[in-house]
Amino acid sequence: MFEGLKKAITADRYAFFTEFFKNFFNTDVFMGKRISEQAVQASWNVAAGASPAASLACVPTWHEDFRNDLARIDVPTLVIHGDSDRIVPVKASGEKTAKLVKNARLVTVKDGPHAINWTHAEEVNAELVNFLGRGV
Repeated sequence: MFEGLKKAITADRYAFFTEFFKNFFNTDVFMGKRISEQAVQASWNVAAGASPAASLACVPTWHEDFRNDLARIDVPTLVIHGDSDRIVPVKASGEKTAKLVKNARLVTVKDGPHAINWTHAEEVNAELVNFLGRGV
């Protein structure tokens, strides 16, 4: 999979970004409802402004295994993850992260894509306020 991503970025990184953001925001579901075309375009513009070398070089970093680091976290931790994340599925990341961080609290946002901070801002902000309001 990662080699395919690198090939797509090398061949036409702008086309890659266009396809990537479709799944990042689940635009087939949320475009015009929870995310505007302009917000998606703004994200695309930021990605397109990155250097071509950096765009390609970031792919191998996704292989990094942080599990040992997670076990060392000893502060109250909130893990928020969308259950419709097409980039990094909740079962592969959010659920595992919450189990590896001692006393972490997992909040799964219903229908949330990878970019839940955009599409589900009210839900994310409410969970953050709730978490921080507990005096943690």
